[in-house]
Amino acid sequence: MELHYIPENKSELIFAQALTDCYQPVERRLQLTRRCLAVFAEFRNPVGIITKNHLVTRDIDLLRELAAHHAVEVNISVNSLDNELATRLEPRASLPKHRLAAVEALSLAGIPVGVLVAPIIPTLNEPEIVAVLQAAKDAGALWAGMEILRLPLTVAPVFEKWLETHFPEKKDKVLNRIRAIRGGKLNDPRFGSRMRGEGIFAEQIAQMFQIARRRVGIPDEGPELSIAHFRRPGGNQLELPILEGNRQI
Repeated sequence: MELHYIPENKSELIFAQALTDCYQPVERRLQLTRRCLAVFAEFRNPVGIITKNHLVTRDIDLLRELAAHHAVEVNISVNSLDNELATRLEPRASLPKHRLAAVEALSLAGIPVGVLVAPIIPTLNEPEIVAVLQAAKDAGALWAGMEILRLPLTVAPVFEKWLETHFPEKKDKVLNRIRAIRGGKLNDPRFGSRMRGEGIFAEQIAQMFQIARRRVGIPDEGPELSIAHFRRPGGNQLELPILEGNRQI
């Protein structure tokens, strides 16, 4: 989670994002995310979630509390409807049908939920954009966003090896298309272009996504979360213990 210092009696949006999915399998046992959500619900502090896992539905009770105060949005990442491809891409994540089931469950519970089509891998899952958006709409998604694959730092050689293992016949085409989108390299860290890419192929993907999104009738933005209901429950604020060596003072 991206945690920010929140001044006393003030609120700030906190995002539990996909750099490390907050609903990994170990969450079933540790329940760290659930305990964080309980604190957010108690304080009515707005929170956004991005996840690939159906486990988010376990916490519908807390998410519903936050939704009552316009203080939550959930983004389910769905980048393919092909079980085999999805399993190869994200072996520890829920299958596409289970992610869409999570969208439906959250929607029926009155929790604002959208779909993030990411990462879009040129020529690999790119052709599925239209089908994914239609499935998202049918499941009850209220908005949809996208992101083209990024390969920062050590991710690039890992992805190249993954292509060699699973799609050797497509490896060169995929990598060349990524280079065309990333200014001749596998990664472009510049702030203005790293999320969307540049050039004709990036524009084609963006246009295809926007046309498909409008055709199925999904907005491109989620709700504006509110801090109006933020509260600091009664009692003294908890303080972290001060340690001197191994002794608490």
